[in-house]
Formats: sequence, C-alpha cells, structure tokens
Amino acid sequence: MSCSFRQGRHRRGTAIAVAASAILCTALAWPAEAKAGGSSEGIFIAQLVCLLLAGRGLGELFERLGQPAVMGQLIAGILLGPSLFGWLSPAAQHALFPADPAQKSMIDAVSQLGILLLLLLTGMETDLKLVRKIGAACFAISASGVLLPFVLGYATAQFLPEPLLPAQGQRLVAGLFLGTALSISSVKIVAMVVREMGFMRRNLGQVIVSSAIIEDTIGWVIIAITLGIASQGRLETAHLAGIVLGVAAFMLFSLTLGRRIVFTLIRWTNDTFRSEFAVITVILVVMGVMALITDLIGVHTVLGAFVAGILVGESPILSDHIEGQLRGIITALFMPVFFGMAGLSADLTVLADPTLALLTLGLVLIASLGKFGGAFLGGRLAGLSQREAVAIGCGMNARGSTEVIVATIGLSMGVLSHTLYTMILTMAVITTLAMPPTLRWALGRLPMRSAEKERLEREEIDQRGFVARLQRLLVVVDDSATGKFASYLAGLIGGGMPTTVMHAGDGRKEEENGGTGQHLDEVKRGAKASAEAVEEKEDARVEQVHPTARQEVAVSGKTVAAEARKGYDLLILGLARSLTPQTGFTKRLSDIASGFDGPLCLVLKAARSGIPRLGPSSVILTPVNGTEIARRGAELALVIARTEGARVKVLYVSRSAGRGRAETISHRREEALLKDIVQLAERYGAAIETSVQARRAPAEAIIRQAARNVSMIVMGVARRPGDELMFGETATSVLAKASGPVILLSDELIRRSEAEQEARRAREAGEERPAPEPTEH
Repeated sequence: MSCSFRQGRHRRGTAIAVAASAILCTALAWPAEAKAGGSSEGIFIAQLVCLLLAGRGLGELFERLGQPAVMGQLIAGILLGPSLFGWLSPAAQHALFPADPAQKSMIDAVSQLGILLLLLLTGMETDLKLVRKIGAACFAISASGVLLPFVLGYATAQFLPEPLLPAQGQRLVAGLFLGTALSISSVKIVAMVVREMGFMRRNLGQVIVSSAIIEDTIGWVIIAITLGIASQGRLETAHLAGIVLGVAAFMLFSLTLGRRIVFTLIRWTNDTFRSEFAVITVILVVMGVMALITDLIGVHTVLGAFVAGILVGESPILSDHIEGQLRGIITALFMPVFFGMAGLSADLTVLADPTLALLTLGLVLIASLGKFGGAFLGGRLAGLSQREAVAIGCGMNARGSTEVIVATIGLSMGVLSHTLYTMILTMAVITTLAMPPTLRWALGRLPMRSAEKERLEREEIDQRGFVARLQRLLVVVDDSATGKFASYLAGLIGGGMPTTVMHAGDGRKEEENGGTGQHLDEVKRGAKASAEAVEEKEDARVEQVHPTARQEVAVSGKTVAAEARKGYDLLILGLARSLTPQTGFTKRLSDIASGFDGPLCLVLKAARSGIPRLGPSSVILTPVNGTEIARRGAELALVIARTEGARVKVLYVSRSAGRGRAETISHRREEALLKDIVQLAERYGAAIETSVQARRAPAEAIIRQAARNVSMIVMGVARRPGDELMFGETATSVLAKASGPVILLSDELIRRSEAEQEARRAREAGEERPAPEPTEH
C-alpha cells in the first residue's frame, strides 16, 4: 500500500511539474508578445527557461514510464512549436520563438554547440574494448544492419513526391541522407534498455551494445561523407575520393598517435594546473580542434567531436569525477535545449494530410523492417540462434538522439525539407518508443547458459576486488633493493595503468645507481610480467605502460601530499631504512606516509638481491580475519602469486574459545570467508591452500606459519590515525620476528572526524559519548 502510495505521489508530482512548466512557458510568452521589456537578451533567456523546464518535466515523465528521457525533451520541443503551442496561440508562440534571424541565431548557437557536446559525450561512452572483445559477430551484424536499411532508404527517396524534396534534382543527396538516417541506431537508448534488463554483461547484451557502437561509428562517418557531398550539391568523383581519403587518414591518425597525444594532454593538464576544471577545458579544446580538422577535410564537425569523445573516453587517467562534471553540464543544459529546438522545427499539423500521414507510416514500416531484417540476418550469419537474432533485430531499431541529430543537421544544411524533416522525426520517435518494450520481451525469452553464468560469477568477483578498481599508482622508492622490488611490484599491481615514481634517493649519486630510470624499467618489467600471466587478453586494462618520474623535488610528506592531489588510488613505499631497532617505522617513512590519505602498500625487509625469486615451490603467506582490508591483502598476494607462479597460503586465526552455538557460527563464518578467497584465487588462476588456527594469538600463529618455508608475507592491516605510522600489535610482532620480505597493505587513513571531535568535547564536558575505535588486524 505504501509503495503504491509513493508511486502515485511520484506520478502526481511529475504531472504537476509538467503542468507548471507549460503554464510558466505560456506566461513567459505574453510579456514578449506585448514587447514589455522584450529585449533580445530577455527573449533568449525566456526561451532557455521554457526549454529547460518543459524538457526536464517531460523527460522525467518519460523516464518514469520506462522510456528514454531524451524523447520527453524532444516531445517537449514539439509541443512548444507549431504542433500544439503555435496551434493554440500563434501570437504567443511567435513572440516566444520569433522568426527574426538575429534573434533565432542566439538560441541556435547554443543548440549547435549542444550537437558537438552530445557527440563528445556519445564518443566518451563508446567502449572500443567491448567491441574488440566480441569480435567478428558484431561486424557481421553491423554490416548487414547498416546495408539493408541504407539501400531501402535510398530507394525510398527515389519515389518520394517532388514537394517533399528540398529542391528539384536533389534526389541523390536526399537518398544518401535518408538511407543514412534509416541505417543508424542510438547507442545510448540501446545501452539503457540492455542495462535495465540486467543484460549488459550477458553475452548477447554485449553483442547488442557492441553492434550499436559499430553502427553508430560507421553512421557518423557516412553522415560526414554525405554532408560533404551535399555541400557540393552533386556527386563529383574527385571530391568524393578526397573526402574518403581525408576521413580515412583522420581516423587512422586519431586512433594511433592521436590517442597518445590526447592522453598526454589530459595527464599533463591534470598534473600541472592548479586551477579548477582545467582538464575539462582541455577536453573541450581537443573537441574543438578535432571538429575544425574534420571541417577542413570537408566533412561535418560532428565527426571530429565524436572521435574526440572516443579518445577522451579511452584515456586511462580520466577519472569518473571529471567525466561526471562534464556529463552534468551537457545533460542539464545542452540536451534539453538541443532536443527542444529539434522538436520546435517539426510541425506535426502537416500529418493531418492523409497522404503525408500514410507516407510517414510507410517510412516507419520501411525503417523498422529494414533495420530488424538487416540485424536479424547478420545475427543468423554470425551463428546466433533464432531467438538471439530476434533480440538483436529488436534492439537495433531505436534511432533516438542519434536520429534527431542527423535530421537536424540535414535540415540546417538544406538537405531536408521541413515536411520530410517532420516525417523523419516522427519515425525516430515511434521506433524509439517501440524499442524498449520489444527488446524487453525478446531478452526475457533467453535463458542463461552455464558457461555464461560462470563468466558472470567471475566478473562479480572482480567488481568486489580492490586491485581491479585501481586506476593510478604513486610510487616512492630509493635506490635500495627494497626500492627496486617496490617498483617491480607497482608494475605487477598496475599492469599498464598510469604510474608515477618519486625518487627518494639514498644520498649517493643517481649515476651510480641508475636513478629513476632503473625504477621506470622495473615498473615496465613488472607490467610485462603481469600481462604475460593474464590468460585472457581482454583482462589487460590498457595496451601500453605509462610510467613517469618526479625527480625535481625532495620527497617529503608535503611533496607527496602535493602530488597526491592529482588523484592516486594507492601509494607504494619502498625505502631501505624503514624500520627502527624497536620495529617501529622511521620518522622519514612516517612523514612520507602522512602526506597520503589513501591506501598504503609498504614493502619491508626485502632481500639484498632485490626482487625475490619465486616459483611453484614458493609460498606466500597471507593472514585473514574477516575484515575487508584483510581480503585486500589476500587479493594482493594472489596478484603476485599469479605472475610469479607461487602458491598462496591463507591463514585464518580463529579466537573461538567455547563450544556450542557460538563455535558453530564462528565455523560457518570461517568457511564463508575462505570460500570467498578460494573463488578469488580461481579468478586469478593462482594455487591456494587454506589453514585455520584456533585459540591462538594472531601474531603467534602467523610467525609459526612463516617459519615453515614461507618466501613472503602479505598482510592487510588497519592504519591508525596519528603523527606516527602505526598498524597495531599484530603487525609490529610479525615485523619483529619475520626474516623474509613483508608487504603491508593498509586501508585509507581516517583523519579525526567531526564526530570524534564532538565525542571528545562531550567527554571533556562530562558526557558519555565514546568515539568509534578503529579495528585491529
């Protein structure tokens, strides 16, 4: 009852928001009509407010109905245009959206910029790694899914009545454009439904999304070439050959050297600039430059913006935070304005003509049958079952935002007449609204196979992993054997992710020890070893190793803190003099660690030879106790073991002292924990054995096991707040008695929070409000 009440309240709230948007838009139109303060700036602001309010309101309503929000924004523009608002009150509609070219150019400029930003965002969401993983099946589906509707669209244009063409003799360009419009799919709409159905990681879901990505990419290249032909007004072989060669050279450069240039620019900006949003500025500049390059080639700027988005999205240093900031302004401002303006250009009143209505219905049928038939045929040729091919055909039939962008560009260039534009927009709306329910129906009929289920279970383990979520590493090392091992370990952990090495030095000349150069070589060697150990190539996160060095500053807590502001997920420390005679940590190590609030990885007591020689007979001991940080330590041990071919021994120390119910619960907890780590070991392909020690102090049990031919100890430990680096008695005892290398992986540093300060003030005032104490391994 409460659920239905909340749903009813949400529907009423959405309906009220939509109604309020319509009333406010009407109210804003009357002052403009009466010329009361109707300056061009005032009318521009009124247009923005109306488009934002109506687009957001209807977008919310459509999203609650299980439809794409962009369709709501598009329909909001249609309702504000001559189709409804202009039909009910022509004077008010013309006052709010006047036909004056100078006035119209202001809102059109925002809309045109919105096209580029939308293509940038679409490119950032294009997962080329997913395309590479799926392989030939997607290319077969994409080829047939583009070819058949393209041919049907081109043929349809040859039979269109002359009044629907933009000008006499434009059938060639109109045919190319209509064929392109019918052949593309909207990646965003397809991905939304696939994700909603829980099929994003399913085999078929990946095929559907990957095929849409390829179709989208092919479509934008075809659109760019078509618009290049349209600018000439006729087909010239030499001109067409120049465009094709220019596009091919642009794509080749962008996906090779251009990718490296964009990554270097983003990294340099992130690491050099201190001002806010500098990376976003560089991304926008990259988009603008690439758009200008495609314009010089003779194709539309949308291709440059789309490819720029692909390169930006593939940059390994692009954080979710930066992407979220850029996505926020595009989604909140430019999307409602662009789709609203696209809807304003459509006049559905022309469909009152029975002939045009029948032509529009025929266009919808041709588009749907062509897209479904092409994708279905490609799926069958790729070896998919009939049910899977039906789901592919249903999924590819959404045009969505992509179609709207294409139609808007065609209208602005004079390739489409207003009537034909309205027909294409109507087709886009109908096919997009029909796709989600049909795809849900098709996907709901597909059972999950055993091999697919196993893969999904492995990926679920990855999502809960610590190492798999790392994006950037910071390494502080000196020229000792410990520092050398720490650099190698960074390569093992990071694979090829961006890694920065800060050289702490040891008082000797760098030329005598190799300086930062040797550490960068060790990072690369570790990354290479890690890549070779990965059985499935798609598990490798990046294709190249990206280590850099910071050697112009003396390493201290302040310099580490300054570097850490650039965004790092883990600090790896490898210094020769790390421990005091009392098995505490040196002041220098504590000072350096104090500059980093994130997880720490300390490499301690390394052998003089540097990197330990591990093999099938070597054992890495990792103690666990049920905490998340202990699980992280076990995961790190498995990463090292997978690369070096060693075995991992997981030691669980149980403190259960009694029998009966409490002991049974403890035993079940131990089994669940060890089973989780065994599954993690299977995912990494590492040999593992488990052991449970009952009624023994953790440090004593760990030390006893370490004495049994253990090559290395890897521990997950809780980091304590304070001026000195501390991890508790268990870690201190192990460091005091262990003879081999020890790696400590700690969690984030918990600074004194406001709650702790409040608790301290309460205790001083005589109140009982204890602050939470950190747990010890």
